Amino acid sequence: MASKIAPLPASDPYKKLGASQLLRIHELMVRARLLEERLIKMSKGGDGFFWIGGPGEEAFNVPLGLHVKKGHGVNFDFLHLHYRSSAIVLSLGGKPADALRQMRSVATDPYSKGRNFVNHYAIPEFNVVPVSPTIETQYATSIGTAIAQARAKNDAITIVNGGDAGTAEGDFHSCLVWANRPVLPLPILIVVVNNGYGISTKEETQHGERNISDWAKVFPDMPGKTVDGNDVAASWAALDEAFAYIRKNRKPYFLEARCSRLYGHSSSSGANRIPEADCIELLEKNLTSRGLAKADALKKVWELEAVALDEAHKQVKTEPFPALESVWDDVFSDGLPPSYPTKGGS
Repeated sequence: MASKIAPLPASDPYKKLGASQLLRIHELMVRARLLEERLIKMSKGGDGFFWIGGPGEEAFNVPLGLHVKKGHGVNFDFLHLHYRSSAIVLSLGGKPADALRQMRSVATDPYSKGRNFVNHYAIPEFNVVPVSPTIETQYATSIGTAIAQARAKNDAITIVNGGDAGTAEGDFHSCLVWANRPVLPLPILIVVVNNGYGISTKEETQHGERNISDWAKVFPDMPGKTVDGNDVAASWAALDEAFAYIRKNRKPYFLEARCSRLYGHSSSSGANRIPEADCIELLEKNLTSRGLAKADALKKVWELEAVALDEAHKQVKTEPFPALESVWDDVFSDGLPPSYPTKGGS
C-alpha cells in the first residue's frame, strides 16, 4: 500500500499552485536549461559564433511567460525582451529548434534569417518586439506600445525586462518617467532581473540603492517589489500581483527579481558553470519533499527533453546557411536603393 502524504498547510504557496501547474513549470524550466546548455556547447564547438543567455533565471522567466496574454496586436500583451529571455519565449510556445537555428545562423532562423546573435527574438504573432543587442534600449521602445495600450482602453499590458547593470542607462530611467506621467499613466510591467553582476563587475560596487526596486519610491503611485527569482512559488505570487494590478488599474508596476547567473555573462567570459543556487534543483527539492512529484518522474523529464533537443539539433545541422544575395533582404521597406550592390558584398 502506498504511504499517505501528509496534507500541506493552507498557507503553503506550492499547494496553492498545485502539482499540475508546478510540473508544467518544471518541464519548461528543464527545456530552457537544456537549450541554453546546448547553445553553449554549440558555441564552444564551432557550431555557432557567440552565446549569451539566461541559465539560472528560469524560475522567474517561465512563470512570467505563462502570465502573458498571448497574441498579435494592441489587444494582447507586448513583450520588449533582452537576450536572457529564452525561458519566457519557450513558455509562450517558442520552439527550441528555432533558437538552435539562430545560433547556427542558418537561413531557416525565423527570428533573423541567420543574421543576428542567438537569443535575439522577433515574433510578431506573440507581440515579441525584435530584441536589440544594444543595452537597455528596450526600456525606451516599450513606452510606445504602452502608450498605444493606454489609449486603447483594454486590459492588455506591456512587459519590458533587462539586467541590473543596465539600470544605469538613461533609457531605463526614461521608461520610469514616461510610465508615471499623471496625464497618461502607462500599463507597463517594468522588470529588472538582477543576477548580481554587470559582465564581471559586482553589483555592490555600483549600486547606491539597497534594492533596484527602490527606484519605485520616486513615484509614489507605482508599486515596487523585490522577489526571490530563484523560487518558483515566490515568483509566481509576485507576478500574479503585478499582472492583476496593471490590468485593473492601467498603471505601471516595478518588479526586481534576484536570480543566479549559472554560466557567467556570455561565451566571451568562458560560459563555464558557476556554483550558485540552481533554481531547478530548488524546485525539484520542493516538489519531492512535499510529495508533489517523485524523483524518477522528474529525471524522466530531463531525459525526454534531451532526446527532443538532440533530434532538433540533428535537423538544424542539415539546413542551409543564408545565400550571399540575400544580405539586403528586409533591410529597406521600399526595396534596395540603386546605389547598393545587387549580389551581396560589403
